[in-house]
Formats: sequence, C-alpha cells, structure tokens
Amino acid sequence: IDVSSHFPHSAVDPVLFRCSFFVQKKNRFCKMVPGKGRSFCGEHATMEEGVGDSRRITCPLDPKHTVAQQNLEKHLKKCNSREKPRPVYYVENINAGRVDRDQELSSLAERSRADLESLVEKLKAAAEGLQQDMEDRTLSHPVLQEELSDPKNGGSAHKHLKQQASLLGHLQELGLLSRGRCFVEFGAGRGKLSHWIHRALQNPEDLQLLLVERCSTRFKVDGKHQGSADPFERLRVDIQHLDLSKVPVLREKALPLVGVGKHLCGAATDLALRCLLDTAGARPDTQPLPKRLRGPEPGSGTGPVLGLAVALCCHHRCEWRHYVGQQFFLQRGLGPTEFSAFCRMSSWATCGPPANHSRAASQSGAANQSGAAEDHEEVERLAALSRFWSAAEREHLGRLCKLLIDSGRRDFLRTRGFSSRLIGYIDAEVTLENVLLTALPCSGSCPEPAA
Repeated sequence: IDVSSHFPHSAVDPVLFRCSFFVQKKNRFCKMVPGKGRSFCGEHATMEEGVGDSRRITCPLDPKHTVAQQNLEKHLKKCNSREKPRPVYYVENINAGRVDRDQELSSLAERSRADLESLVEKLKAAAEGLQQDMEDRTLSHPVLQEELSDPKNGGSAHKHLKQQASLLGHLQELGLLSRGRCFVEFGAGRGKLSHWIHRALQNPEDLQLLLVERCSTRFKVDGKHQGSADPFERLRVDIQHLDLSKVPVLREKALPLVGVGKHLCGAATDLALRCLLDTAGARPDTQPLPKRLRGPEPGSGTGPVLGLAVALCCHHRCEWRHYVGQQFFLQRGLGPTEFSAFCRMSSWATCGPPANHSRAASQSGAANQSGAAEDHEEVERLAALSRFWSAAEREHLGRLCKLLIDSGRRDFLRTRGFSSRLIGYIDAEVTLENVLLTALPCSGSCPEPAA
C-alpha cells in the first residue's frame, strides 16, 4: 500500500511490522501491530485497500475509538467507557456545595485598568493582617534520609522526596504520625505519601491507609504492598461524590481519621475538607488526645477526625461553588465576582516573568495538544497585564490572593472546631507551591480569625 498517497507531507516510513497509519496529532505512525498480511491494525483497518468502511464503526460510548460492527454488542458489555456500578460510598455531589446561578464572569483581560486597580485595593484590604499568621518551617523525617542521599535519584525525584520528608516531619510534630488510625490521602496519585507514612510507622497492624484518586493511575506504589497484612485500600472516586461514612473498611475498623494530601489541586482541597469534616460522621474530639485512641464500636461509623496536613496548589482552579470559605469572603464584602478574579490573579505568584510566558505556552502545548489554544490565550492575557505591574508586584499580588483564599479555608476549619495554620513547609526553590494547611481539634473554644 502506498502510504504516501494518504500522507502527502514528508513523513518517515512506518516501522517494520507496525501499523501504517500516521497519527497526525502525535506526528508519528501508529505503534499497534497489524494482523498477518495486513498493513493496518484493527483500529485503522478501514484504511486497508479492499476493506469497506462498514467493517468498523465509532463506539457509541466513546468516539475516540472504533469497533468491528459485527462485534458491537459484545464490545458494549466490556468497553471501558461503559457506565459501571457505583460503589456504596458514591453519593452524587455530596461535597460539591451549593449551586449559584448567574456566575458568568469576565476574564481579567476584559477588565479596564481602573477595575483591576479596584480589585487590587479590595485584595489588599481583605488580606491585611493575615500575613503575620504565616510562618516558614522546613522539617524532615529519618525514614527518607537514605533516599535523599541516594545519588541515583534525579533532580525531580529529589524535590519530591524533600517535600514528602517535610510533610512527614510536620505530621510527626503535630502528633498525627502514629499508629492506631486511618490516613486518608486525597488526590493520592501513585500513593507515594501513603507509602512513606507506612514505612515511617514500620508496618503496624492497627493502621489503615485509604487512597482516594478519581483517575486510573499507573505505577501505583501501594501495589507493591499486597499481602495478608496489607493496610492499603484505594478508592477510585471523585472526592466530590465520596461519603466517608459509607466506606466499608472505615465502618469495620472505626479508626480515628487523619487527612493528608500532597499538592491537592484547586477545588479538590475544598472538596476534601468538606468530605473529611462533613461526611465522616464524627465531630472532633475536643479532649486531650490519649496515647491510644479508640473510635466508635466497629460497624457503628467512622472514628473522630484527629487533624489534617494538606499541601496546597493551583488556586486558579478553585470554584466558588465548591469553596468552603464563602462566609469568610462575604463578611469582607467580597463575593463570587471577586473570588473568581482573585483565583485568576493567584497564578501570578507562579507564572514567572513575561519573558517565560511564550516558552511555557509552547511547552504546555506540546504536552497537551487539546488545551494548547486555551493555554496560549491565558499567556497572552498575562503578557497584556504586565504593562500595569512589574513581575515582582504581580508575584506579590498572586501570593496575597492565595493567602486570602487559604485564610477562608482556615475560617471554615475554625467553624468545625479546629485550630488551623498555614506553613511554608519547603523552600520556594524546591516548589513555588510550598504552603501547607494543617489543622488540629481545639482543646477549648477556637480563637476568632484575624479581622
């Protein structure tokens, strides 16, 4: 088959014994292996000469792939895009918050300079006095020292290890890194944080590690711990729909809960806070914590929430509907309009100088073709705003936006009976998203938030 007739542009010849279909988005040939005597794989069999288009059709469940027409009925029963039975702990939108109408808000680029300056004045007024509660404190933990000193770990791995070591150090300092409890890792990804918690506690029997992640993840670390005493359990569910009081393992063991997370993105932090404090089914214990905590009787519900330590990131992806600090904003004369603007402005803290914008856009476009146009437009907006404030001024304003949003989360925790802090848990050279949100139950009445 003359492949060049299908692809007039100059492309290299397909790899021997591989499919001859050229994937334009990836700028390479398909890597699937065709059947004997064929030039195209089953997915691209319609390109084969002498084969009618009716042989393969688009899957009605997912248009991204095709299926042999004669096998359609069988395929629909096993297609990965089919609707699967929902687990017992799935409760739709239980942590989503209230739906507000008429929230079509203009972008920053559409605002006049006067409007932007008015927003900045509101931001500075609302954030006044909040910075004094922020502290920088980088800790570590001995369980990661061997890995940290291993020269085989590259720069990226070393940065992640430093963050995990500091997170464990803060958990230990808070008195949360102990046996006899369940650690709920929100946005678990590969589960590295839970892995190090497990290593630090030296595999005790009275430990549960619950990993919550909405996506299917490759190279999961918890898969290496399978065995008779495996304390890992993974829930593939969006935090927005997770009711912890209905998770079987939590009801069975009734262990006290500790919420953890490393770079819990945007609105996921608000969903996790609401999930942990509103669906666990137990108020925080306001008495001094004993050495060995006993939760409710097995089967009666989850144990009390002992605290949390969550590393924050991506405030530009927060949403007013999900945000737990709405009351905090409203008390300061701010609403969804200002919140949306502050979320977008928060990216100024990490976007860098204008000279880096075009490079970041090209890298982002190469990594994610579908979002390249949107990313490019955002970069153009950032570049347009650079004429109003210097890079240092924009970074400072971005930090204020993040601080204000996080202070609303602290206020939410206070209303739930917790004392909360914001800590710079790692140096900014390791990651610009270096703020840790912690919370412990108040021993008495919680202090009033800063005015």
